[in-house]
Amino acid sequence: MMSVRQRRMEMGKQQRSRIAWLVVGGMVCVLQGCVSAPGAGAQAATVAPRPETSAEVQVTPAGYAYPDQATFEVLSWNVEHFVDGLDDPYIDNEREDKPNADMGTRVAYLAEALRKADADIVVLQEFESTKYLRQFAAEQLAGMDYAFFASAPSDNWYMNVVVMSKFPLGILYAYGNVTTPVVDYTNEEGLTETQNNINTRMWSVEVFPAEDYQFILTGLHLKAGRGERNEAMRLGQINFLKQQFTRFLNANASQNLLIAGDLNSTLGSREIETLKAGESEGETFYDPLPADLLTHPADDPSRRLDYVLVNGNMQKEYQPGSAEVPDLLAPEKRRVLSDHLPLSITFGRGDR
Repeated sequence: MMSVRQRRMEMGKQQRSRIAWLVVGGMVCVLQGCVSAPGAGAQAATVAPRPETSAEVQVTPAGYAYPDQATFEVLSWNVEHFVDGLDDPYIDNEREDKPNADMGTRVAYLAEALRKADADIVVLQEFESTKYLRQFAAEQLAGMDYAFFASAPSDNWYMNVVVMSKFPLGILYAYGNVTTPVVDYTNEEGLTETQNNINTRMWSVEVFPAEDYQFILTGLHLKAGRGERNEAMRLGQINFLKQQFTRFLNANASQNLLIAGDLNSTLGSREIETLKAGESEGETFYDPLPADLLTHPADDPSRRLDYVLVNGNMQKEYQPGSAEVPDLLAPEKRRVLSDHLPLSITFGRGDR
């Protein structure tokens, strides 16, 4: 009687002896599998040459020409519940369902301000969607060359962070699926907490102001509110972002990074100091705005909630003295439009 091992060896020999090659009608059959036979009615497929550089697969849009300018400007602004006139049936909120009667006036004021600013890249917080932003740019900012738009919108909320740019955009890193901890906090029942409801208001995107110069822009609208729990939620968001920035820098140690948005954190707070701190120039962020510059509320500023922070790698391109609150509207219009003041900052395009 054969052992199990001997039976398996014998079956293997029989199987190998049954292998037959049969060419029929241009097909080669091996056992039960068939493939096309080159030269017998079918042509062998060719493989496209593998690109040698990333520039061969991520390219400037056809017909696009980079503007002939040595610097570029970034504008950031929380425009306070800026919604279109349509009711999104998937969002249940009175402000979105039935916009205030003054929205038409606010549209005119924002258009006036953005035309005056003429920034190359505009980051807006509390703006409904890029769908609306595209329409707004087409109707209100025609001829200003805003051709590129991005966001990572919430499925069930209307206050998003959006960007429009005169320069091409690349990969968008969206963080809405990320759950972040509420750092060093326990609730009244002694339990720790996490959240991912508002991480859609954080994203990073590649921006290409020149053929040989790029940076990663992170647009933010962090958790609002004072108190230990809100601060702890912001710290959870910030700790995640710091880890993400490290990933960018691990891929490219000289990566330029810029943060723009409403951080809902005051100057010198634990949140801001944590965000700025780093062990290398790439990980360390700098606040180029004067310490006495305040942004909220717009009609009588008493605190800073809005920031443009630049990492050490990109600091050399910063145009000294350019970070400011730009004078875009008369005071009475400014407060109608938003409870926040805008910020702008200018950079050189690499070695230009």
